[in-house]
Amino acid sequence: MKIGVFATFMSPNATPAMIKDFGRRAEGMGLESIWMGEHVALFDRNTYGYPGAKDGRIPVPPGGGMLDVTATFGYLAGVTSKLRFGTGVALVPQRNPIYTAKEMATLDWLSDGRLDFGIGVGWNKEEVEACGYSWEDRGARCDEFIEVLRRLWTEPVVDFKGKWVSFETMRMDPKPIQKPHIPIIIGGYADAAWRRAASYGAGWYGFNRDPAGTKDALGKLDAAFKKAGKNRQKPFEIVITPPMSMAMDAMKEYAALGVDRLIVNLGGQKPDQVDKRLKEIEGLVKAVG
Repeated sequence: MKIGVFATFMSPNATPAMIKDFGRRAEGMGLESIWMGEHVALFDRNTYGYPGAKDGRIPVPPGGGMLDVTATFGYLAGVTSKLRFGTGVALVPQRNPIYTAKEMATLDWLSDGRLDFGIGVGWNKEEVEACGYSWEDRGARCDEFIEVLRRLWTEPVVDFKGKWVSFETMRMDPKPIQKPHIPIIIGGYADAAWRRAASYGAGWYGFNRDPAGTKDALGKLDAAFKKAGKNRQKPFEIVITPPMSMAMDAMKEYAALGVDRLIVNLGGQKPDQVDKRLKEIEGLVKAVG
Protein backbone atom coordinates (compact mmCIF):
# COMPACT_ATOMS: atom_id res chain seq x y z
CA MET A 1 0.00 0.00 0.00
CA LYS A 2 1.30 3.42 -0.97
CA ILE A 3 1.17 6.38 1.44
CA GLY A 4 0.42 9.92 0.32
CA VAL A 5 -0.75 13.14 1.97
CA PHE A 6 -3.83 15.30 1.49
CA ALA A 7 -2.76 18.92 1.88
CA THR A 8 -5.18 21.58 0.73
CA PHE A 9 -2.79 24.51 0.87
CA MET A 10 -4.33 27.71 2.23
CA SER A 11 -3.11 31.26 2.52
CA PRO A 12 -1.68 32.92 4.51
CA ASN A 13 0.19 29.89 5.92
CA ALA A 14 0.96 28.25 2.56
CA THR A 15 3.67 30.60 1.30
CA PRO A 16 5.89 29.72 -1.68
CA ALA A 17 8.70 28.81 0.72
CA MET A 18 6.41 26.61 2.83
CA ILE A 19 5.06 24.73 -0.22
CA LYS A 20 8.53 24.21 -1.70
CA ASP A 21 9.87 22.92 1.61
CA PHE A 22 6.84 20.68 2.12
CA GLY A 23 7.12 19.13 -1.33
CA ARG A 24 10.80 18.34 -0.90
CA ARG A 25 10.29 16.93 2.60
CA ALA A 26 7.37 14.79 1.42
CA GLU A 27 9.41 13.38 -1.44
CA GLY A 28 12.46 12.88 0.77
CA MET A 29 10.55 10.79 3.34
CA GLY A 30 9.22 8.51 0.64
CA LEU A 31 5.63 9.72 0.29
CA GLU A 32 4.04 8.58 -2.96
CA SER A 33 1.79 11.57 -3.67
CA ILE A 34 0.28 14.89 -2.61
CA TRP A 35 -3.45 15.46 -3.07
CA MET A 36 -5.34 18.76 -2.95
CA GLY A 37 -8.99 19.70 -2.70
CA GLU A 38 -10.54 22.36 -4.91
CA HIS A 39 -12.82 25.34 -4.33
CA VAL A 40 -12.43 28.54 -6.31
CA ALA A 41 -14.58 30.56 -3.90
CA LEU A 42 -16.27 30.21 -0.53
CA PHE A 43 -19.54 31.70 0.68
CA ASP A 44 -20.74 33.00 4.03
CA ARG A 45 -24.03 31.17 3.54
CA ASN A 46 -24.49 27.83 1.79
CA THR A 47 -27.53 25.79 0.87
CA TYR A 48 -25.66 22.62 1.82
CA GLY A 49 -22.88 22.28 4.37
CA TYR A 50 -19.39 20.97 3.71
CA PRO A 51 -19.65 17.20 4.30
CA GLY A 52 -16.09 16.91 5.64
CA ALA A 53 -16.75 18.90 8.83
CA LYS A 54 -19.32 18.59 11.61
CA ASP A 55 -20.20 22.29 11.44
CA GLY A 56 -20.53 22.19 7.65
CA ARG A 57 -17.79 24.75 7.05
CA ILE A 58 -14.37 24.40 5.44
CA PRO A 59 -11.71 25.23 8.08
CA VAL A 60 -10.02 28.17 6.37
CA PRO A 61 -7.65 30.46 8.35
CA PRO A 62 -8.99 33.98 9.03
CA GLY A 63 -8.35 36.16 6.00
CA GLY A 64 -7.11 33.17 4.01
CA GLY A 65 -8.30 30.99 1.18
CA MET A 66 -7.59 27.79 -0.74
CA LEU A 67 -4.83 27.97 -3.34
CA ASP A 68 -5.55 26.97 -6.95
CA VAL A 69 -4.83 23.32 -7.65
CA THR A 70 -3.36 23.75 -11.14
CA ALA A 71 -0.92 26.52 -10.21
CA THR A 72 0.14 24.83 -6.97
CA PHE A 73 0.82 21.47 -8.61
CA GLY A 74 2.76 23.19 -11.37
CA TYR A 75 4.90 24.87 -8.72
CA LEU A 76 5.41 21.59 -6.83
CA ALA A 77 6.29 19.71 -10.02
CA GLY A 78 9.17 22.13 -10.54
CA VAL A 79 10.75 21.41 -7.14
CA THR A 80 10.23 17.62 -7.06
CA SER A 81 10.94 14.72 -9.40
CA LYS A 82 9.10 11.64 -8.11
CA LEU A 83 5.98 12.75 -6.22
CA ARG A 84 2.64 12.21 -7.92
CA PHE A 85 -0.09 14.84 -7.68
CA GLY A 86 -3.79 14.13 -7.28
CA THR A 87 -6.83 16.39 -7.39
CA GLY A 88 -9.08 15.40 -4.53
CA VAL A 89 -11.35 16.32 -6.13
CA ALA A 90 -11.55 18.59 -9.20
CA LEU A 91 -15.09 19.93 -9.56
CA VAL A 92 -15.61 19.02 -13.20
CA PRO A 93 -19.25 20.21 -13.67
CA GLN A 94 -18.33 23.81 -12.79
CA ARG A 95 -15.14 23.88 -14.88
CA ASN A 96 -14.78 24.84 -18.53
CA PRO A 97 -13.91 21.45 -20.07
CA ILE A 98 -11.72 22.89 -22.82
CA TYR A 99 -9.56 24.79 -20.35
CA THR A 100 -9.53 21.80 -18.01
CA ALA A 101 -8.30 19.48 -20.76
CA LYS A 102 -5.51 21.92 -21.61
CA GLU A 103 -4.48 22.61 -18.00
CA MET A 104 -4.32 18.98 -16.96
CA ALA A 105 -2.57 17.81 -20.13
CA THR A 106 0.02 20.56 -19.64
CA LEU A 107 0.51 19.57 -15.99
CA ASP A 108 1.00 15.96 -17.02
CA TRP A 109 3.44 17.02 -19.73
CA LEU A 110 5.52 19.28 -17.48
CA SER A 111 5.54 16.83 -14.56
CA ASP A 112 6.55 13.94 -16.83
CA GLY A 113 3.35 12.01 -16.23
CA ARG A 114 2.86 12.47 -12.48
CA LEU A 115 -0.80 13.54 -12.38
CA ASP A 116 -3.95 11.75 -11.18
CA PHE A 117 -7.22 13.49 -12.02
CA GLY A 118 -9.59 12.90 -9.13
CA ILE A 119 -13.05 14.25 -9.95
CA GLY A 120 -16.41 14.89 -8.31
CA VAL A 121 -19.64 16.79 -8.90
CA GLY A 122 -19.33 18.99 -5.80
CA TRP A 123 -21.53 19.90 -2.84
CA ASN A 124 -21.44 23.72 -3.00
CA LYS A 125 -24.54 24.88 -4.89
CA GLU A 126 -23.55 28.55 -4.68
CA GLU A 127 -20.12 27.87 -6.17
CA VAL A 128 -21.51 25.87 -9.09
CA GLU A 129 -23.99 28.64 -9.93
CA ALA A 130 -21.40 31.40 -9.51
CA CYS A 131 -19.26 29.62 -12.11
CA GLY A 132 -22.13 29.98 -14.58
CA TYR A 133 -23.71 26.52 -14.44
CA SER A 134 -26.93 25.08 -13.05
CA TRP A 135 -26.98 22.85 -10.00
CA GLU A 136 -29.58 20.18 -10.70
CA ASP A 137 -28.01 18.79 -13.89
CA ARG A 138 -24.38 18.81 -12.75
CA GLY A 139 -24.15 15.01 -12.85
CA ALA A 140 -25.15 14.72 -16.51
CA ARG A 141 -22.88 17.66 -17.32
CA CYS A 142 -19.99 15.92 -15.54
CA ASP A 143 -20.44 12.86 -17.76
CA GLU A 144 -20.40 14.96 -20.93
CA PHE A 145 -17.38 16.99 -19.83
CA ILE A 146 -15.42 13.82 -19.03
CA GLU A 147 -16.13 12.53 -22.52
CA VAL A 148 -14.78 15.82 -23.92
CA LEU A 149 -11.61 15.50 -21.81
CA ARG A 150 -10.94 11.92 -22.78
CA ARG A 151 -11.35 12.59 -26.49
CA LEU A 152 -9.19 15.73 -26.47
CA TRP A 153 -6.48 13.82 -24.59
CA THR A 154 -6.42 10.86 -26.99
CA GLU A 155 -7.59 11.93 -30.48
CA PRO A 156 -5.60 14.12 -32.91
CA VAL A 157 -8.73 15.88 -34.24
CA VAL A 158 -12.07 15.97 -32.41
CA ASP A 159 -15.62 16.76 -33.48
CA PHE A 160 -18.07 16.95 -30.61
CA LYS A 161 -21.75 17.79 -30.33
CA GLY A 162 -23.29 17.61 -26.88
CA LYS A 163 -25.85 19.41 -24.76
CA TRP A 164 -23.32 21.78 -23.18
CA VAL A 165 -20.31 21.59 -25.52
CA SER A 166 -20.09 21.61 -29.32
CA PHE A 167 -17.13 22.12 -31.66
CA GLU A 168 -15.66 20.88 -34.93
CA THR A 169 -12.17 19.82 -36.03
CA MET A 170 -10.54 20.81 -32.76
CA ARG A 171 -6.87 20.03 -32.15
CA MET A 172 -5.35 20.16 -28.68
CA ASP A 173 -1.70 19.51 -27.90
CA PRO A 174 0.38 18.51 -26.11
CA LYS A 175 -1.28 15.24 -25.27
CA PRO A 176 -0.73 13.85 -21.75
CA ILE A 177 2.42 11.83 -21.14
CA GLN A 178 0.39 9.03 -19.56
CA LYS A 179 -1.40 6.66 -21.90
CA PRO A 180 -4.11 6.24 -22.89
CA HIS A 181 -4.65 9.45 -20.89
CA ILE A 182 -4.37 10.92 -17.38
CA PRO A 183 -5.92 8.47 -14.87
CA ILE A 184 -9.43 9.60 -13.88
CA ILE A 185 -10.16 8.74 -10.24
CA ILE A 186 -13.87 9.02 -9.39
CA GLY A 187 -14.94 10.47 -6.05
CA GLY A 188 -18.39 10.42 -4.47
CA TYR A 189 -20.90 8.13 -2.79
CA ALA A 190 -24.06 8.45 -4.89
CA ASP A 191 -25.25 5.78 -7.31
CA ALA A 192 -24.06 7.96 -10.19
CA ALA A 193 -20.53 8.04 -8.74
CA TRP A 194 -20.38 4.23 -8.54
CA ARG A 195 -21.63 4.04 -12.13
CA ARG A 196 -18.99 6.52 -13.33
CA ALA A 197 -16.24 4.62 -11.56
CA ALA A 198 -17.32 1.32 -13.12
CA SER A 199 -17.79 2.87 -16.56
CA TYR A 200 -14.55 4.79 -17.09
CA GLY A 201 -12.68 5.32 -13.84
CA ALA A 202 -9.08 4.28 -13.24
CA GLY A 203 -9.96 4.18 -9.55
CA TRP A 204 -12.29 5.38 -6.79
CA TYR A 205 -11.44 7.96 -4.10
CA GLY A 206 -13.10 7.99 -0.70
CA PHE A 207 -12.52 10.93 1.65
CA ASN A 208 -12.68 10.65 5.45
CA ARG A 209 -13.58 6.95 5.27
CA ASP A 210 -12.81 4.66 8.22
CA PRO A 211 -12.33 0.93 7.53
CA ALA A 212 -16.02 0.17 8.09
CA GLY A 213 -17.08 2.98 5.76
CA THR A 214 -14.53 1.84 3.21
CA LYS A 215 -15.84 -1.72 3.30
CA ASP A 216 -19.40 -0.51 2.79
CA ALA A 217 -18.34 1.71 -0.12
CA LEU A 218 -16.46 -1.10 -1.83
CA GLY A 219 -19.55 -3.27 -1.65
CA LYS A 220 -21.54 -0.61 -3.50
CA LEU A 221 -18.70 -0.13 -5.97
CA ASP A 222 -18.57 -3.85 -6.74
CA ALA A 223 -22.33 -3.90 -7.21
CA ALA A 224 -21.97 -1.14 -9.82
CA PHE A 225 -19.25 -3.13 -11.60
CA LYS A 226 -21.50 -6.18 -11.62
CA LYS A 227 -24.38 -4.14 -13.02
CA ALA A 228 -22.05 -2.95 -15.80
CA GLY A 229 -21.12 -6.56 -16.57
CA LYS A 230 -17.57 -6.20 -15.24
CA ASN A 231 -15.39 -7.33 -12.37
CA ARG A 232 -13.31 -4.81 -10.42
CA GLN A 233 -9.66 -5.71 -10.95
CA LYS A 234 -6.20 -4.16 -11.24
CA PRO A 235 -5.06 -1.67 -12.39
CA PHE A 236 -8.27 -0.07 -10.96
CA GLU A 237 -7.16 1.57 -7.69
CA ILE A 238 -8.85 2.25 -4.36
CA VAL A 239 -7.66 5.55 -2.89
CA ILE A 240 -8.73 6.48 0.65
CA THR A 241 -8.19 9.46 2.93
CA PRO A 242 -8.82 8.16 6.47
CA PRO A 243 -10.11 10.27 9.36
CA MET A 244 -7.48 12.43 11.07
CA SER A 245 -7.82 10.26 14.17
CA MET A 246 -6.80 7.06 12.38
CA ALA A 247 -4.74 4.77 14.63
CA MET A 248 -1.54 3.24 13.30
CA ASP A 249 -2.90 -0.32 13.48
CA ALA A 250 -5.90 0.67 11.33
CA MET A 251 -3.56 0.69 8.36
CA LYS A 252 -3.65 -3.11 8.41
CA GLU A 253 -7.44 -3.02 8.09
CA TYR A 254 -7.23 -0.80 5.02
CA ALA A 255 -4.63 -3.08 3.47
CA ALA A 256 -6.82 -6.12 4.13
CA LEU A 257 -9.69 -4.40 2.30
CA GLY A 258 -7.48 -3.95 -0.76
CA VAL A 259 -6.82 -0.22 -0.45
CA ASP A 260 -4.01 0.69 -2.85
CA ARG A 261 -3.21 4.23 -1.70
CA LEU A 262 -3.78 5.74 1.74
CA ILE A 263 -3.78 9.56 1.50
CA VAL A 264 -3.35 10.83 5.06
CA ASN A 265 -4.79 14.25 5.92
CA LEU A 266 -2.15 16.84 6.85
CA GLY A 267 -4.53 19.02 8.87
CA GLY A 268 -3.19 22.36 10.10
CA GLN A 269 -0.47 24.13 8.14
CA LYS A 270 1.32 26.18 10.76
CA PRO A 271 5.01 25.18 10.97
CA ASP A 272 4.73 23.32 14.28
CA GLN A 273 1.59 21.49 13.11
CA VAL A 274 3.25 20.47 9.85
CA ASP A 275 6.37 19.20 11.65
CA LYS A 276 4.35 17.11 14.09
CA ARG A 277 2.06 15.64 11.45
CA LEU A 278 4.86 14.81 9.00
CA LYS A 279 6.66 12.85 11.72
CA GLU A 280 3.48 10.82 12.28
CA ILE A 281 3.06 10.24 8.54
CA GLU A 282 6.72 9.27 8.17
CA GLY A 283 6.04 6.54 10.73
CA LEU A 284 3.32 5.16 8.46
CA VAL A 285 5.68 5.18 5.49
CA LYS A 286 8.30 3.26 7.45
CA ALA A 287 5.68 0.80 8.70
CA VAL A 288 4.69 0.04 5.12
CA GLY A 289 8.34 -0.43 4.24
